[in-house]
Amino acid sequence: MATIQIDRLLETCVKRKASDLHLAVGKPPTLRMHGRLRELQTKVLEPEDTVALMKSITPERIQQEYEEEGSGDFGFAYGDEARFRVAIFKQKGCCSLVLRRIPNTIMTFAQIGLPAMAEQICRRPRGIFLVTGPTGSGKTTTLACMINYINENFDRHIITMEDPIEYYHPHKKSIVVQREVGVDVPNFSEALRRALRQDPDVMLVGEMRDLATISSAITAAETGHLVFGTLHTSGAASTINRIIDAFPTDQQEQVRVQLANNLIAVLSQALCPRVDTDGMVAAYEFMYVTPGIQNLIRENKSFRIDSEIQTGRRYGMVLLDDFLLQLFEQGKISPEEAIDKSKVPGYMAERLTKAGYLTPAQEMMVEEMEDKMPGHVGATPPASAPGAAGPTPGSDEAERQRQMQQNRERMMRTQNKR
Repeated sequence: MATIQIDRLLETCVKRKASDLHLAVGKPPTLRMHGRLRELQTKVLEPEDTVALMKSITPERIQQEYEEEGSGDFGFAYGDEARFRVAIFKQKGCCSLVLRRIPNTIMTFAQIGLPAMAEQICRRPRGIFLVTGPTGSGKTTTLACMINYINENFDRHIITMEDPIEYYHPHKKSIVVQREVGVDVPNFSEALRRALRQDPDVMLVGEMRDLATISSAITAAETGHLVFGTLHTSGAASTINRIIDAFPTDQQEQVRVQLANNLIAVLSQALCPRVDTDGMVAAYEFMYVTPGIQNLIRENKSFRIDSEIQTGRRYGMVLLDDFLLQLFEQGKISPEEAIDKSKVPGYMAERLTKAGYLTPAQEMMVEEMEDKMPGHVGATPPASAPGAAGPTPGSDEAERQRQMQQNRERMMRTQNKR
């Protein structure tokens, strides 16, 4: 393939507002749109096609890394329209690529739907704020929004450490320094260690993936800096456990105290396809650290954090499952999506059943799941079940439109009751 063809693929990705472009041997180029994969009507890619596409956009240093290690990551700008984060890797001896589209326009708090406390967190002079969730849940977009808010409203020295750089932040009221791991600095822990001597006010750590990075981030918060970071965990309690468990047993007591004193909040998020319109909507679990939660962290009672979140609504705290139920009742997501994205799928299905929201077929699926796994309310519906996420046999645009209409009607009924 010639270079012009990668341009056409990127243009298509931008115009259709796809989140990802997949290029794999044996399949046509494929877009991920609203969480679903959609093949483009073009030729099936051959091994030489993916190699040519890879070489047309990949820097020499990443090509060398790909040859030596079998994979590589980098980012590049596609004109003024978007940036792309690219992962290249070998599979079955062939080259494959996944390109994640990064919009040039940074969303606002209102557009993302962040908790009201998010603005206050940006004003804090010190502490650590964590955004967690699975890959593709919008963590980078949320952090970019918060960094942009600080950049526009305060005079701060902001240092970001990313792998690779995704959103570009021009200097506004603040000075924004963006360091790319592998280009400007060898790793996250080294970037954090050096950043402490660079007069920072705010630091963003793209990924807290190892003990050295986690330890350095906590130390940075403790020494008077505002630190933003990400973890691939689901829920506030599991995030705290993940951080503490990363340390040796003899250090965990000390880390609990450090974390209790310096953690500001944890925002866990998931992206759900909408059924009332095209696009995605974010679901959140938000924990703001109160004195009660500080005590639970110090005393190693993270299992009680969910109860504290339920009683902390005045701080904007909410559990993920409660937020998902709200989105469903507002007609924004399907019941299947609410079940699949919840932390306890069996309990979510039970709540929907009691409220009369599930169809007889969906209720039967829940009963079958409970029969197979007695007492295990956290079981995930099997992929072939009627309530599972993903495309089902016979689904088409007419069915999707019918479901969208039903959800709009349900949302109107809910509003009328209020």
